[in-house]
Amino acid sequence: MNISFTTLGCKLNFAESSALGKALIARGHTRAQKGEEADICIINTCSVTDAADHKDRQMIHRIRRQNPNAILIVTGCYAQLKPDEIAHIEGVDYVLGQNEKFRLPEFIRSLELKVESLKITKVQTSPIREIDDFHGAYSKDDRTRCFLKVQDGCNYFCSYCTIPLARGKSRNPSIESLVQQAQEAIEGGAKELILTGVNIGDFGRSTNERFIDLVRALDELNGDYRVRISSCEPNLLSDEIIDFVAHSAHFAPHFHIPLQSGSNTVLKIMGRRYTRELFAERVAHIKAVMPHAFIGVDCMVGVRGETAACWADYIDFIEQLPVSQLHVFTYSERANTRMLEIDLEIVPQKERERRSKQLHAISTQKTLTFYKEHQGYEATVLWESAKKDGLMFGFTENYIKVSCPYDRSKVNTFERISVQHPDSADIPTDTQD
Repeated sequence: MNISFTTLGCKLNFAESSALGKALIARGHTRAQKGEEADICIINTCSVTDAADHKDRQMIHRIRRQNPNAILIVTGCYAQLKPDEIAHIEGVDYVLGQNEKFRLPEFIRSLELKVESLKITKVQTSPIREIDDFHGAYSKDDRTRCFLKVQDGCNYFCSYCTIPLARGKSRNPSIESLVQQAQEAIEGGAKELILTGVNIGDFGRSTNERFIDLVRALDELNGDYRVRISSCEPNLLSDEIIDFVAHSAHFAPHFHIPLQSGSNTVLKIMGRRYTRELFAERVAHIKAVMPHAFIGVDCMVGVRGETAACWADYIDFIEQLPVSQLHVFTYSERANTRMLEIDLEIVPQKERERRSKQLHAISTQKTLTFYKEHQGYEATVLWESAKKDGLMFGFTENYIKVSCPYDRSKVNTFERISVQHPDSADIPTDTQD
């Protein structure tokens, strides 16, 4: 059958969609080409905010319009959290939860057989607390980079977050299996590995190993490659990890660390497991051992209890942090979260939007400053295949986006360069609402 995948949300979703796509192709199915109507459309959803849910619904309607005769299957976090809501969207044929997602090849086979006795139901989900399987995955993006799934789930249950309800408890595979997957990806042409998961610093809970052990093992693979660590909680990003990256042969000086709020009062309301002082210590240590490191930061605005005084405290803290970029989320009320039970000041929606814009502006300025500081910096760029206006693009090890005249022979290769200050249009945007 001709199958299309549409993936929304995080790198983890993309890794899983890629793995499922490969499994379906191995069974004889084909991927629908751009503009070609598919027999089956699979939408892998995100549900980190109300805005994400809205984008999911928009995509469902769009895919149905583009493929009026296809079987439409919705899966992912939104499907796990709100299966009945999705089932009532016109045009949706089946809803599969997180565990059921990994049975897609068998599910599609049952659809092909059209056996009535199989009693295929429209909604198929499992209680998230009963899910303890780990399904490995890695995806290639234009052959250049590979998103390697190293961990899934979260045990933190922050007061505003539904991810543990959508992804389940923290779990992971063995270091040995991940080393094997990573080596396979490198031998297949990947030049950059990006470690992905829900809470990757919690790696090892299932196998009695540690994240630092995984980092060390991935630094010893064969080949010409580099590795980036995706989002890692500040209380789990130890000095040991930071120091190893600083002297590593393959790990990039690039960190993404969730802050969520610069106010200790709000961090406590959120149920976060660190203070802003600890966060500042982590950033200071990174900059001490890797002055040129790029540091991205997750920031949330507008949660209950974020008073004007807390916000002023937040802004003062974030402006002084020597970080490179902010990834901004506007808080939205989520069902079944503890935040809804907290009897504190509710920030009006208009004020949330104003605060978000304020952080976006700070982010732009910080990234511009970071780029200006690296005028003339000697770096290694990994060139990508995308072509625009006669140019090709790539990122340095510390995540500076650069360009040069297009040269096909450079695609998916490393090159030592001297960074020149880019225009603001060249700066990658990592901010989000």
